[in-house]
Amino acid sequence: MRHQAIAIIGGSGFIGSHLVNALVELGKDVRIATRRRYNARHLTMLPIDVIETDVFDPVQLARFVEGADCVINLVATLNGKRRTPYGPEFARAHVELPTRIVAACEGKGVHRLIHISALGADPNGPSMYSRSKGDGEKAVHAANLAWTIFRPSVVFGPEDQFLNKFAFLQRVFPVLPLAMPDAKFQPVYVDDVAKAIVNVLDLDAASGRTYELGGPTVYSLEDLVTYCGDVIGKHARIIRLPDALARLQALTFEMAPGEPVISRDNLDSMKVDNVLSGPLAPELGLEPASIEAIAPVYLTGVSTRSRFDTFRATAGR
Repeated sequence: MRHQAIAIIGGSGFIGSHLVNALVELGKDVRIATRRRYNARHLTMLPIDVIETDVFDPVQLARFVEGADCVINLVATLNGKRRTPYGPEFARAHVELPTRIVAACEGKGVHRLIHISALGADPNGPSMYSRSKGDGEKAVHAANLAWTIFRPSVVFGPEDQFLNKFAFLQRVFPVLPLAMPDAKFQPVYVDDVAKAIVNVLDLDAASGRTYELGGPTVYSLEDLVTYCGDVIGKHARIIRLPDALARLQALTFEMAPGEPVISRDNLDSMKVDNVLSGPLAPELGLEPASIEAIAPVYLTGVSTRSRFDTFRATAGR
């Protein structure tokens, strides 16, 4: 079945911004839900509908998905209060919202749902993040819908909060105390994530499937930090923290204002290697880009504004 009207929840974020552009290029009718229109201002040059919606309100959510051929959920959070099995922020974003989305889709006759989870999602996982992601998947599994779940490794690209963070820290600090330096990741390019979603959107065989997404190479965290230093030409001296000091560092960051650089729950997530369990599914149609082919362009300071020139050209603006 061809899915033309696409409703995206979390569409103004990092992955969403790239996915919206990919869908517009295919001529899809795209609407995104946002709490405040200002949050999607970087997408206003595209021919999409930006709808102010409280997606946690069942009435507003049902109104938003009504008439859609497919709903895509991209909402996620990395941090929250510590509770067992997870704090309220994780419960709200990763479990309650998917449950509400399923109910809205079933209530409004939307038959297709694509849900973005994460590698390591597991109701019995070591972190609040992984446990809540796992419980969110359970809500999708129970849906009477043609659902597809994606589990990406850490996602990199021009606006990422991953490689950009390591580059920034090394520009500013001569020494970098590094927690979990041997943790393994298989980073995947944000445009490859968008491409994978687009490629299975109309694929009947993808219904009821869970797909892992990763790039071509597995790195340790220390490898990635060192690589970012190579690209920007400025290396901080890396101090490999033992576990006890790593947790103390994370606790200190949690007590500081704003989003922590790293949290104890992030450390718990990194206890499990963030890598693929097997090769990419062939129906995804991906030849994933490497960090080495993409990251130098944006880590060396090329303005992300230039990327939106492509968006404008695509939109005919």
